[in-house]
Amino acid sequence: MTIRVAVCYGHPNDPAAFDEYYEQVHIPLASKVPGLTDYTWGKAATLDGSEPPYYAVANLYFADQEALMAAAGSEEMAAAGADVANFATGGVTMFTQEEASVLR
Repeated sequence: MTIRVAVCYGHPNDPAAFDEYYEQVHIPLASKVPGLTDYTWGKAATLDGSEPPYYAVANLYFADQEALMAAAGSEEMAAAGADVANFATGGVTMFTQEEASVLR
């Protein structure tokens, strides 16, 4: 089973500044976290066109819980975590999830 860390970003004060900082600074920083097997992000949208509860969601994938715990104690994860305050003016919600593919 894969472990996913979902990072849900609230609506920022300045979306253009968020996008620029996230793409130019935060992605390169977070990409250095050891044990990552994948890292995705995208802006949120709803099916009915209403405003979504989050501006964007990033997903950090790890092979298993042990890999996540090792990454959580790394200097790279600490640096990425500290960097969030530099751009996430809309706040952030994070959670983990064990994922298993149901399509075979």
